[in-house]
Amino acid sequence: QVPLVESGGGLVQAGGSLRLSCAASRRTFSSSYFMGWFRQAPGKEREFVAAIAWGGSPYYADSVKGRFTISRDSAENTVYLQMNSLKPEDTAVYYCAANQRSHSYKDGYDDWGQGTQVTVSS
Repeated sequence: QVPLVESGGGLVQAGGSLRLSCAASRRTFSSSYFMGWFRQAPGKEREFVAAIAWGGSPYYADSVKGRFTISRDSAENTVYLQMNSLKPEDTAVYYCAANQRSHSYKDGYDDWGQGTQVTVSS
């Protein structure tokens, strides 16, 4: 079983919204200290976007704070990333990841999804 499957990416105009979903296996979801979202734009390194702790506390990169919201549905083993007020610089492939070994919300992610493309036009 694939540990993580993302969906919800697409093309949107600047100022618009998208919601990404990440479906996890029950085992991955329940055993992770953090579930996170990362992104990688062409020619750039992968960067942290947001994470949510097992207890529900959210963490955000400064670049998305106030615009993006991470949440989780334990009954569905799913993590969401609501993205509002999107900017062209948000264009990237977005990856969902699970951290089952580290108490850091930025590091220790071993399970990754295949990624979903988000393109924001100006």
